[in-house]
Amino acid sequence: MERVVNEIQYEVADGIATITLHRPDKLNAFTHVMRGELIEAFDAADADDEVRVVIVTGAGRGFCAGADLSHGAGTFDHAAGDERARARWESGEVDGVPRDGGGTVALRIAASRKPVIGAINGAAVGVGVTMTLPMDVRIAASSARFGFVFARRGIIPEAASTWFLPRVVGISQAMEWVATGRIFSAEEALSGRLVSRVVPDEELLPAARTLAREIADNTSGVSVAVARQLLWGMLGADDPWEAHRLDSLGMNRLGAMADAAEGVSAFLEKRPARFPLSPSADFPEFVPQWPSRPGGT
Repeated sequence: MERVVNEIQYEVADGIATITLHRPDKLNAFTHVMRGELIEAFDAADADDEVRVVIVTGAGRGFCAGADLSHGAGTFDHAAGDERARARWESGEVDGVPRDGGGTVALRIAASRKPVIGAINGAAVGVGVTMTLPMDVRIAASSARFGFVFARRGIIPEAASTWFLPRVVGISQAMEWVATGRIFSAEEALSGRLVSRVVPDEELLPAARTLAREIADNTSGVSVAVARQLLWGMLGADDPWEAHRLDSLGMNRLGAMADAAEGVSAFLEKRPARFPLSPSADFPEFVPQWPSRPGGT
């Protein structure tokens, strides 16, 4: 299935959903329209049991060059008179102010029940890099360039990146990239643990699809969905006891379900497993919603 919406392309084939940011003439600069379409694409992927893995990449020469600055000096001023400038912000408020649109995308990616692979080509700057932080694996093309450029624009890192970035790369590396706002190479991103590997440009999507294929062909969708939520969620736990409590519940509940029986039987019979359960119907109730919303709203 392939669908070009307006500013993204969404395709599902052989258990893999590929979301392509699709404004190649603008280096896939982020807009309010793209924000809404990305959230809708992740909603579609979660609702579709055919989808086991999501890949996100960019069309053309770049992944995402950051926010579309074509509205000029008022781009980041939600109170500006220009309706298009205000459209950058999401309806609804946090502490009396509109929610940052990039953050609504990052939090939706964080809530995904399917593992997410970022296949990063060319420029990934501003929101173009912060939106990738809640993705589970980031693979960079050798041509990729990254930049947390916010301080050079007089603003701050958004898209919940002040939570995600230090947890992904450590506080010292995060602060160096944020304080300088400099553009840096794929190799520096690799040494700083922002990406897991760097591959030649022509190998980027094949490498992402090979990893996605390994997940889709060999694992239980329910097991991966639960593990993803717990691994991310426990980054904010105060101590390992909460993890042990949820691990114990998970082993008890999943161990009694059909996928566990199939996984053991397939191993003993030396055959590929055919897991019968689906994340949409069989996701267990003990897993806390992550990320949780303030006040449960």
